[in-house]
Amino acid sequence: MSDRYVNMRNLQFLLDEVFEIQQLQALERYADYDPEAIKLTIDTARQLADQHLYPSYRAMDREKAHFQDGKVLVHPALREAIRALAEGGWVAAYFDYDHGGQQMPYTLLNVCQHIFYAANSNAAAYAFLTQAAANLIVHFGSDELQETYLPSMLNGRWQGTMALTEPQAGSSLSDLTASARLLDGERYAIKGQKIFISGGDHEAVDNVVHLLLARIEGAPAGVKGISLFVVPKYRPVDGKLLPNDVQTAGLYGKMGQKGYVAAHLMFGENDGCEGYLVGAPHHGLAYMFQMMNEARIATGNLANGVATAAYHASLQYARERAQGRLPGEKDPTQPPIQIIEHADVRRMLLFQKAVTEGSLALLLQCSLYADLMAAGPAAEQGKYRLLLELLTPIAKSYPSEMGIQAVSAGMQVLGGAGYTDDFPLEQHYRDIRVNSIYEGTTTIHGLDLLGRKVMMEKGQAVKLFLQEIRETAARARQFEELISYADTLEEAARSLHQTTLHLLKQASERPPEYFLADATLYLELFGLTTVGWQWLQQGVVAQQALQASEAGPDRNFYQGKMICLQYFFAYELPKRLYLEHRLQSYDKLTVTLRSEWLD
Repeated sequence: MSDRYVNMRNLQFLLDEVFEIQQLQALERYADYDPEAIKLTIDTARQLADQHLYPSYRAMDREKAHFQDGKVLVHPALREAIRALAEGGWVAAYFDYDHGGQQMPYTLLNVCQHIFYAANSNAAAYAFLTQAAANLIVHFGSDELQETYLPSMLNGRWQGTMALTEPQAGSSLSDLTASARLLDGERYAIKGQKIFISGGDHEAVDNVVHLLLARIEGAPAGVKGISLFVVPKYRPVDGKLLPNDVQTAGLYGKMGQKGYVAAHLMFGENDGCEGYLVGAPHHGLAYMFQMMNEARIATGNLANGVATAAYHASLQYARERAQGRLPGEKDPTQPPIQIIEHADVRRMLLFQKAVTEGSLALLLQCSLYADLMAAGPAAEQGKYRLLLELLTPIAKSYPSEMGIQAVSAGMQVLGGAGYTDDFPLEQHYRDIRVNSIYEGTTTIHGLDLLGRKVMMEKGQAVKLFLQEIRETAARARQFEELISYADTLEEAARSLHQTTLHLLKQASERPPEYFLADATLYLELFGLTTVGWQWLQQGVVAQQALQASEAGPDRNFYQGKMICLQYFFAYELPKRLYLEHRLQSYDKLTVTLRSEWLD
């Protein structure tokens, strides 16, 4: 099989031609990122991935992480991978220069992370989990916490985690029971358990720093009483690392991501665990949500990286595997053809390409909004904040859910071979499955989108989104080849808006459980329209190139974009019609059925 796991030409297309990342250089924060610096950054990322990530991807699956004699043992290549990412500046990349960062645009960083995740999602996930944890300390931690923890986290010697989930609470954070008892100053005694903690313990680093949610004794009930703490596995004291009564009860035997640990942790079983308050008491969930929103886009990026690698593996197989003949060829003496020549194999490959390249465009669209929100003109930052808030549930969920289907299609391309470990597809399928659960299940994001995001600031976010679609459609109508697609997308956007108004009307007439019963379907509908918009944006740029004489040797690339646009609008976007019909129905059978009927 080929070692091609990512399409560098597509990354260049999206960054330079669709999103015009060079525009960010005009902003003071990103002034150092001229086109040459951007190209060098991407090339460096690919070199690192080729050298330190891709070679160990399958080995980390075969020699999986395991718990033995009180230690979490991982593949030896993991320490090298984490250190390479950290020493290359990737963990601190978008931090301020003052914190040792590079002030890298989030859009550029996510392109590079896409490369890393496609090369080895198991290894890269550790480093960028540390990045998110360190970012919380940067934004909300005291000077002492920053001086104590950031240097070793950013150089790859220490791991960072998010420690939210508890056995009795799951996603219901208002029910968490981990406790914090004041000792002195910002020092607290921590007690409780956390489960499914990614990167929670392993021997590839010297220490693990948990960003942990707990309830200070006497705090208000519910989410208003949650605080955030730094809780290290080992306490740094006078240059030494002392045990901090953080124990690993075991690892979860996951379906996939065998190289990326998920730990069950116990804090303060011997009453010797110390934690250090981050920011103000009782504001922990608000702080953590900053990290979680970043992590949600990162999860979509992680899923899409896996699906992209799977696409390239199945594409290569389809080009090499000879089997069968076209239906019109009746002569058995004729040699078999490569399976890529069969129409249904092409359909499956187009599906993968449409999902993965459409997802990446959406992720970079959100990343660009984040950059403009952080460093753009003050008068426009509110607009980009609303757009980013609205689209984050889709950016997390669409690549995760549709990525599963895309990898499944890739396995189908390989036939029986895809189900064996002779090829990477079966690992990609196992590895991607968890991303629709990470950082909130798809249902949770449906509830967030319909129950909160569409109503933000009296629906202003949705109005801005619809305006973005109208502007893209107007640009598309400059090309005769795109007029019908512009019309179709605008019709889909109008129908989405009408469906939204219908559901909001139901919310005023019936209990909330009726309004939100099919929120996941609403999320799916919104995702189809959003990715259709992304494909039309790509189609505009492709048509511009095809009609210009300089298209030249890239003509096949741009034609590939156009056929993918046509595929999405012919095969995927029409799925909205069923979803709209279901969502506009007043019959909510999942609410009215009795649970005993499911026996």
